[in-house]
Amino acid sequence: MNLNLRHLLAEYPIETLLQTIPTGLFLVDTDKKIVYWNAEAERITGYSVEEAIGQHCSFLAGDPCRTECGLFSESIPKPDIGLTCSFRHKDGHSIALTKNVDLLRDEAGNVIGGVEAFVDISRLKELEVNLRAAVEERTYELELEKAGLRAVLDGMVDPAYICDASYHITFANRAILDIIGEIGDKTCYQSIYQRDRVCDNCPLPQVLQGNIVHEEKTIFEVGRIYEIIHSPYPLAKDPTHKLAVSRDITERIETRRQLQQTNRELDAFVSTVSHDLRSPLTPLIGFAELLEERYREQLDDIGRECITEIKKTAEKMKDLLEDLLTLSRVGQMKSADQPLDATEIAEDVLLELADKVLEHQAKVKIDKLPEIEMAESLLADLFRNLLGNALKYAVQNNPHIEISGQEFSDRIRFMVVDHGPGIAEKERETIFEPFKRGSSSKGFPGTGIGLATVAKIARVSGGHAWVEETPGGGATFIVDLPFSSKK
Repeated sequence: MNLNLRHLLAEYPIETLLQTIPTGLFLVDTDKKIVYWNAEAERITGYSVEEAIGQHCSFLAGDPCRTECGLFSESIPKPDIGLTCSFRHKDGHSIALTKNVDLLRDEAGNVIGGVEAFVDISRLKELEVNLRAAVEERTYELELEKAGLRAVLDGMVDPAYICDASYHITFANRAILDIIGEIGDKTCYQSIYQRDRVCDNCPLPQVLQGNIVHEEKTIFEVGRIYEIIHSPYPLAKDPTHKLAVSRDITERIETRRQLQQTNRELDAFVSTVSHDLRSPLTPLIGFAELLEERYREQLDDIGRECITEIKKTAEKMKDLLEDLLTLSRVGQMKSADQPLDATEIAEDVLLELADKVLEHQAKVKIDKLPEIEMAESLLADLFRNLLGNALKYAVQNNPHIEISGQEFSDRIRFMVVDHGPGIAEKERETIFEPFKRGSSSKGFPGTGIGLATVAKIARVSGGHAWVEETPGGGATFIVDLPFSSKK
């Protein structure tokens, strides 16, 4: 130690040091009478130095000191650190304390008194009591919530269980017990799936991170398919358990399979019939044209009119069969392996329809469109039908058509905007049904299949299509699709 500092400490009054420490302190002689009382002791107890000096320490009504004083007890080693007791404040209330005690000895080692240093922890005790009460109250509330949840789960017909982070089932409702029997101390993979190790792609780690996981799985070794929702429990933040609720969807899956099979058979039937009916139309149209070319002058007006109607009807039937073939192919196309440049495909369709664009003097604007993963032929059919629809019905008064797109986090939206007569609100859903046409299409040729094809493309791709009114008049056709339509 520096000599100057040691000299300073030797001269510095110990009384000044003791009065400035943030700990209550008093000294007693061997008769337990107080001989020293510092400022912090006065602040904590309310007793002044004059009131304390000379008093027997029992006036503080210490507990347990008044019944068992440990200061001069030979059976208790000194110093005694971290004791918990209480004093009585001058105004009568009790003060909770933590203290250290030790004996004072002279140079010969004889006991001449004792020292107690104490700190008021009353506020901490109060906070501890309040915290314990709050914890007990919250624990009671959680137990009520848990009991309520379990009562609800027990009354469900859907199998449900709760498991902890070690995969052990802590609760199983009656529905699941009726299927798998008693669980005992088994894990979920042992009792439910009859496995000796954790299931592949088990959702528990994801759930314990606060995520909700959906899956379809065949469980219980009974050949039934269940939709299972795995949720964090009891809270989404820092969950400790997983709640799994299952619903038997075996019949739904079978119905879906049968419906898909029926749709495939129907598409195959439509494709076959359309192809077979289209074959004789070509010679029918050809013969009608031949008759008109060679024998037109030999026929009267009725004959010429009949040939014209034959050609017109045959062409209309051919268009219908072509549209039906397109409709039947939707859903049979595989998605692209890489994102498609939708802008390029829309521009190709525009070139394909250039004759109609020139015929109607249409002004078609194509914005930069987002890329998308889907069958190229389907995306082309989508733009072909929507743009063809606008060119046919909407450019008579205002020739402008805009094609645009929006990209969201998980989906793509394409929009074809026209400024024609629009679609009546009551017709905005029905026009997407096969053979249904809006009232504004009267006088225009058409099969009523185009928008049905658009709706089917959207549906089989996992999206949907609808129409809204264009501000200022007209129709805005919107197709919402997932970024990838892979199956």
